[in-house]
Amino acid sequence: MARMKVLLLEDVPSLGLAGEVYAVAGGYARNYLIPRGYAAVATKGALKQAEEIKQAGIRRRAKERANAEAQAQVISNKKLLFHANAGDNDRLYGSVTAADIAERLEEACGFEIDRRRLQLGAALRDLGIFPIEIRLMPEVAATFEVAVVREGETWDDARARRQAREEAFAAAEAEAEAAADAVAAAEDEEAAAEEAGAEEE
Repeated sequence: MARMKVLLLEDVPSLGLAGEVYAVAGGYARNYLIPRGYAAVATKGALKQAEEIKQAGIRRRAKERANAEAQAQVISNKKLLFHANAGDNDRLYGSVTAADIAERLEEACGFEIDRRRLQLGAALRDLGIFPIEIRLMPEVAATFEVAVVREGETWDDARARRQAREEAFAAAEAEAEAAADAVAAAEDEEAAAEEAGAEEE
C-alpha cells in the first residue's frame, strides 16, 4: 500500500497536531484527511507554511484550554437536583441519563455541554448523591454533584439519606466484624479444649 506524506492543517486526534507532517496510507489521505480539510499533500509550497500552521494551532489550543479552564471553574462544585419516582428500595422507576444531566448543567452554567464528556458510566437508577466528572479537554476536568430525590424532597433529604446509608453500612460492617471475632474466639476455645483433653489422656 502506497504511503503519502501529508501536512496536517487541523489537529487530528488519532494522528497528530496541526503543522506536523506524517506519512499515511494513500486511501486515508485521499478519502478522509484531504477532502475534509484536515490535511494537504506535503508539497514544497505547503511545507513552507508548516511553521505558520503549527503556530496557529498552538495559539488555538491555548485559547481552547483557557476557555475549558474557565468553564471548569463555573462547573466545579455545581449541585444539580433531580426529582424522580422511586420504589420503597430507593430504586428509580426510570433513570437520570447523561443527556438529562448535560441539559440541566447547560441551564445552570449558561453554555453548551457535550453529554459525551460526562464521565457517567451508566445512567443513575437510584436515589442518592453522585459526584460526576466532566472532561472538557484531556487535561481539563471538573467535578460537580447530582442529587436524585423523590418529588418534594430537597438536598437536605438527599444528605440525610446518604448519612443514614453510611451509618447502616458502618453498623453492618461492625456487626460482621463482631461476628467474625466471635467465631474466631469460639474456634480458639474449642482448640484449647481439645488440647487440654489430649493432655489429660
